[in-house]
Amino acid sequence: MAERDPIELRDGGMHEPVIVEDAKPIVDAARKKKSFKVLLGLAAAKVLIGGGWYMLHDGDHVSTDNAYVSADSAQVTPLISAAVVDVPVVNTQVVRKGQILLQLDDSDARLAVAKAQADYLKARRLFAQTAANSGSLAAQVNAREADIGQARAQLASAEANFGKARIDLSRRQELASSGAVSGEELTAARNAFSTTQANLALARAAVTQASATTGAARESLAANQALIAGSTIDNSPDVAAAKSRLDQALLDLQRTTIIAPIDGVVTNRQVQVGQRISAGSPVMTIVPVNSVYVDANFKEGQLKKVRPGQPVELISDLYGKKVVYHGRVAGFSGGTGSAFALIPAQNATGNWIKVVQRLPVRIQLSQKELAAHPLRVGLSMEAKIDVSGAE
Repeated sequence: MAERDPIELRDGGMHEPVIVEDAKPIVDAARKKKSFKVLLGLAAAKVLIGGGWYMLHDGDHVSTDNAYVSADSAQVTPLISAAVVDVPVVNTQVVRKGQILLQLDDSDARLAVAKAQADYLKARRLFAQTAANSGSLAAQVNAREADIGQARAQLASAEANFGKARIDLSRRQELASSGAVSGEELTAARNAFSTTQANLALARAAVTQASATTGAARESLAANQALIAGSTIDNSPDVAAAKSRLDQALLDLQRTTIIAPIDGVVTNRQVQVGQRISAGSPVMTIVPVNSVYVDANFKEGQLKKVRPGQPVELISDLYGKKVVYHGRVAGFSGGTGSAFALIPAQNATGNWIKVVQRLPVRIQLSQKELAAHPLRVGLSMEAKIDVSGAE
C-alpha cells in the first residue's frame, strides 16, 4: 500500500491522511458468497427435482447392483473307471448335445460283454435242457407206474402159487398117515410150499420197490417242473439274470464314450489323454450359455411389492448401459444367503446386531437377447424390477 503525504487543514493544522485499504479482496469475497448461494440453490433444486422424480417414477421400481449371471451347469463325470484315450474338446469350445467329449479305453468292457453273452447263451440252453428233462421224467414216471402193474401181477401169481402149494401140502400131510403118499412126495410138496412162500415175499417186495421208484420219479418230475413252471425261455429267472448282466456289460461298453448332456460351452476341463479316471470323478463342466439366468440379491426391505412375473430391466458390466436386457421375475430363493452359509450366523447372543439381509431373486432372461449378446456365468449385472402393478 503506497504512503501518502500529510493533508493541510483549513485551520492551518496538519492531519495524517486516512489510509483506505484495497477494495479488491472485499469484492472477491462478495462474489464467492454469491456463487456459494447459487450453487446451494442449484443443489437444493436438484435434490427437489430428484426427489420428485423418485416419487413420480422410481418409486415404482426397485433395483440392485448385487446381481450375477448363473446357470444350471452340467458336470460331466464318468460312470466307469478306465484310462482316457482321447479328449476331442478344449475349454471355451461350444458343444452340442450328443457330441463326444471323452473316449475311454474299452478293452475291459468288451471282454465283459463277451463273457456276459456266453453266460446268457448258456442260461438259455440250460432252460431248454430243463424243459426237455420234464418230458424225459414224465416218461420215467409212466415206466415206473408200469413196473408197479407188473409187480402186482407177479404178486398175484405168487399168491396163487403159494395157495396151491399150501393146499397140496395139506392134502399130502393128511394122506401120509394112511401110507397113500410116499415120503418123497411129501418132501417135494413141502419144498414147493417153501418156494412159493419165498416167491410171494419177493413179489410183495417188488411191488413196494416199484411204488417207491415211481414216487421218486414223480418227485423228480415235480422238481423239474418247478424250475420252468410259468416261465418261457425269455422270462426264466436264470435267463433274465444272465440277460441283465449282458445289458449291464453293454451299458458299460457304451459308457466308454462320454457325450455332452446339453448344449453349452466346455469349462473347467480337468482330464488329459493317458490319465486313468475313477467313476464319479468330475472331468469338465458344460455351461448352457443360451439359457443362463440372473440371481439378483435384493434387500429384504425392497421385496414388499416384488411378485413373480414382473418385468425386469438389466444391464451388464460386460456390455455397458447401451445393451439393456429384459426379463421376468421367476421366483424367490427359499432363504437368504447367510441362512445357507457353511457356518450360519447365530443371533441368539447378547452381542447381537441386526444386519439387513438379502434374498436372491431369480430373473429369467430373454432368449433372443441372450443370443444377440451372450453372457457368461458369474458376470455382474444391475437389475431394476418394475413393481408398479403390485398391490
